[in-house]
Amino acid sequence: MLFMLSASFTDQGVRGLKDAPKRAQASRELAKKFGAEIKQAYMTTGESDLILFVEAPNGDGMLKFAMALGMQGHLRTKTARAWPMDDFMKLVAELP
Repeated sequence: MLFMLSASFTDQGVRGLKDAPKRAQASRELAKKFGAEIKQAYMTTGESDLILFVEAPNGDGMLKFAMALGMQGHLRTKTARAWPMDDFMKLVAELP
């Protein structure tokens, strides 16, 4: 399953921006603990500071990863399930 995790820096996260490379690697390792993998990461402007596309076997693993990431205090997260367009097209084809 693919998930999109959008995140915004907390005050603590902004103060520690110079540690971002270390935190990014630690986040990849944290994801693995829950059977997830960060596939792509983007810094963004607007409502979110960061968008991650994360592959996880199920929603439980993704939720655990998002909660553990938030517990570190650097980010506030929002998570949404994402469907690849091919899968979406199959779902549409099955509509009555």
